[in-house]
Amino acid sequence: MEHLNIPAVDGTAIGACLWTAGQARAVVLLHPATAVSQTFYHAFATYLCGRGLHVLTYDYRGIGRSRPRDLRDTKVSMADWMEDDVGAVTRWAAARFPGLPLLAVGHSVGGHAILLASSTSVLRAGVLIAAHAGVTRTIRGAAERLRVWCVLRVLGPLLCGVFGYMPGRRIGLGEDLPAGVMRQWSRWTTLPRYFYDDPALHAAQRAARVAMPLLVLGLDDDPWANPTAIALLLAPAVNAAVERRQIAPREVGLAAIGHMGFFRKRHAEVLWPGVGDWLLGHCTEREAAHEAG
Repeated sequence: MEHLNIPAVDGTAIGACLWTAGQARAVVLLHPATAVSQTFYHAFATYLCGRGLHVLTYDYRGIGRSRPRDLRDTKVSMADWMEDDVGAVTRWAAARFPGLPLLAVGHSVGGHAILLASSTSVLRAGVLIAAHAGVTRTIRGAAERLRVWCVLRVLGPLLCGVFGYMPGRRIGLGEDLPAGVMRQWSRWTTLPRYFYDDPALHAAQRAARVAMPLLVLGLDDDPWANPTAIALLLAPAVNAAVERRQIAPREVGLAAIGHMGFFRKRHAEVLWPGVGDWLLGHCTEREAAHEAG
């Protein structure tokens, strides 16, 4: 594994890690979830590397290795993450490995980025895992819906005003977040169609431009990325070749998976080969077409 610093649009560094495979077939960009450090995905990156894929993980600005000394200095939004940070790592990977196809795996907001980032146009295929339109009303279970409503609508904005950033670690939300990210996330949850109803984002038009194969995974015990919320996210992606897979934990011999569980190492033997096979399959298809031509 190689530690990297990739320049962001504002001149700061995006902390990243690169796994290189011998005779690699493609490069996989691993876009993380909100408030989740790239270290959470390192076991999965190691697995994909072992399957013959280069893998690049990274932290959005304000998170993990991309966090400045004072988080109040990070003036970014969630939309900036999806467009600028994803764009920076995509351009870096394309320049570093010009002869290889680019693939992406996005977890939660990382899946949003695959749909919305302009850099998606250079990808061959993408995998969305537990990615959903984060509208509070679609969350399954009254208690969880109330908890998330309180955190995103009340506590988050209040704490950003007090601290100048979102102290996620203190309340068990994951990593701390830049205030701009938290406030935009909070506002989107109030909109009927999440960020698709943000007039400044043009999100529906962006999603409609995606014309590549997408594998979309949902987990039956994920209260956030449930089938209703996933369908809401995918609705504008009318030109993508979408393959939906819904996984019931007990049907694959697992007690629980949830919103975060796909990437946990204890689930590797059961859950990871399907995604690895799908990614490798999309390398093979293009190679075979090229050889036939």
